[in-house]
Amino acid sequence: MSKSRLEAFSDGVIAILITIMVLGLHTPHGTTWHALREDLPVLLAYVLSFVYLGIYWNSHHHMLQAVTRVSGVALWANLHLLFWLSLVPFATAWMSGSGFPTIPVAVYGMVLLAAGFAYYVLERILLHVEGEGSLFAAAIGTDVKGIASLLIYCVGIGLSFVDRWFGIAAYVAVALMWFVPDRRVERALTAAHTGSGEAVGHARSREGG
Repeated sequence: MSKSRLEAFSDGVIAILITIMVLGLHTPHGTTWHALREDLPVLLAYVLSFVYLGIYWNSHHHMLQAVTRVSGVALWANLHLLFWLSLVPFATAWMSGSGFPTIPVAVYGMVLLAAGFAYYVLERILLHVEGEGSLFAAAIGTDVKGIASLLIYCVGIGLSFVDRWFGIAAYVAVALMWFVPDRRVERALTAAHTGSGEAVGHARSREGG
């Protein structure tokens, strides 16, 4: 079945989640830099979560560029991913609004871990739909960065019970790791288009000869 509705629905949900987060920000109590500084932790938590949602939107978009079709199972897997992403505003507000205590910081990491795992599951399902010899399979490869992210989330959750800032540092590290756009899909698509162009050129040269 077509992937267009899945992509459009996912884009809409992520846009709504970002809107919910920004609407949850409160105006500082005062008009001085000191008043703004008091709300700085909340703003920084918003920035981190905004970056995460942006990363998922970017990665999701790139992933679907290499996919030609989806299955019913893929639709449910995509909803599973969106479910965990929909909890990001809640986890962000609880963590930052409470002053970054241990349990909310750990729960924030659990939401990120669940979303990362859901993305990995969606990726594997789409790989099954497309096949091992597909363009999508060539673009994804072994996905070392995705697996490493899950491991770092687990470490961050554990470290948050030692020191909450260690947990935050782990979550920031994963965001920085993905902040640079993943070029795997773009390289695969470029290579496929280049190969198609060369094939057409060879065919025309043979016809001309």
